Amino acid sequence: MLGLIGTLLIGLVVGFIARAVKPGDDKMGLIMTAVLGVAGSFVAGYAGAATGLYQQGAPAGFIASVIGAVVLLVIYGLVKKK
Repeated sequence: MLGLIGTLLIGLVVGFIARAVKPGDDKMGLIMTAVLGVAGSFVAGYAGAATGLYQQGAPAGFIASVIGAVVLLVIYGLVKKK
């Protein structure tokens, strides 16, 4: 249970940093920001494993998680426009 809470807290921090890095107004609440951070970590881990930077199943680093969350924010902005 403590691991899940830690993951959500780190996801929240990663989501806040990603929203601060990417310009624009992304109207998201606290829960969606945490989900964005956790999803960014999964995207970074998958992309890192696909390119050979991480081993399969290894967790992504903090900076890679922020980059993954920013990529998700950009995709969200493109989908939201349409």
